[in-house]
This record gives sequence, C-alpha cells and structure tokens, in this order.
Amino acid sequence: MISIIIPVYNQADKISDTLRSIESQTFRDFEVIIINDGSKDNIDEVVGQFTKENSSEISYLFINQENKGAPAARNRGFKESSGEFLFFCDADATLVPDALDLMYKALEQNQEAAYAYSSFYWGKKVFKVGNIDAEKLKKAPCIHTMSLVRQRDFPMSGWDDSIKKFQDWDLWLTIFKEKGKLGVFINKALFSVSPGGSMSSWLPSFAYKYFPFLPAVKSYNNALTIVKEKHEIFFEK
Repeated sequence: MISIIIPVYNQADKISDTLRSIESQTFRDFEVIIINDGSKDNIDEVVGQFTKENSSEISYLFINQENKGAPAARNRGFKESSGEFLFFCDADATLVPDALDLMYKALEQNQEAAYAYSSFYWGKKVFKVGNIDAEKLKKAPCIHTMSLVRQRDFPMSGWDDSIKKFQDWDLWLTIFKEKGKLGVFINKALFSVSPGGSMSSWLPSFAYKYFPFLPAVKSYNNALTIVKEKHEIFFEK
C-alpha cells in the first residue's frame, strides 16, 4: 500500500484538484493523509465536502496541527501512515492518472532503488530531471519531493524541520548517506505543480546569478550553505 501524505497550508482553493487527480489514479491501493498545518482558510470544509461527494473506497485521514512548516507536517503524516511506500504530495499539484502505477512498478523492477522520481511541470515549464547518480545528487537539488519512497528506506529522523529550503535535497542526501541508495528515474512528467504555492517557491535561474541582493536569493544561498555543510559537500557551485 502507498501512503499519500499531503501537507497543506491555506490552499483550500487548490486541494480539490489535487484530490481529484488522486481519485483518478489507476493504482488503487493507497490511503490519503492530509495534515492541515495551521491554515487560516476553510480547508477542513473543502476536504470534508470533497470526501463526502467522492469515492468511499479510499481511506482519508484529516489532521489539524498548529503551524510548524511543511517538513513537520510531513513527519506527522509519516507517523500516522501504514503503507510500505510513501508519497509526499504537494497540495497544489496534480498527478497524471498512471503516476503512482508507474512509480510503483519502477520500484518493483528496481529493488535496489530507495525511491522512484520523474520529470514534472512547474506551471508551463517542464523540468526534465534525467538519471541522477551520486555525483549529480551532491552537486545540486534536482529531485522533487513528490517521489515514491520505500518506507524501509525512509530516514528514522524523517524530514529535517530545521531546514526551511531544500528539504527534498536533504532527504535524498540523507538516504544516500544512511542507506547508500539512490532512486530510479521515470522518463515522463508525472505531475504538475501550480506556481505561487505557500509551501514552495521558484525563481528563474538568471535571478540567482544577476540579483544576489534579492531576499529570496539570499535565503536560497543561505539554505544551500546549510545543506552543503550538513552533508559535507565542499566544492564550488
């Protein structure tokens, strides 16, 4: 079984599309755990109405907690999960119908892989990830949070909730450090993420080179330094 864990913060206007894409999955053996991270909107009403109107065969668990950030919300969802596989889904993302099926089959066919990952869309921009080996993994963040992870390979420490950016990069680096394992790549864009979400943000690549004074760029570079020091990655960008 796959445990789909969704941290959500003030995304009541987007989560129904996410849940509809989950309901449409060809792979059906999953549970859905939604962690409301202190939202100020009517997310509980939206989710309640959605589950009332849709499939009764799917197990939904909705949990409220005070605002602690996405990593803490994901960790809470993990503690409540019971699946052999974990899928941490953004609340502003939509999956293609065979996304879970393709990821599950990829892991079944590659028993040495700790997780399955794919290319994806950020709005209209496609991120073609490609195969990531250990060297590439250490150079820069490139694998999205929305990857299917084997529960047995998920770090005991969970997501590092002290890191405000690059939590996904930190997770894959931690799995490699602790387990010596990487992921298997699926050469297809399996999901789309809506820009402007409250859990993550993105700037065009030229901004990091030509506008280092921007607060978002400073925050990015500070977080980059923290993750590199944590994993002892010492080389020039």
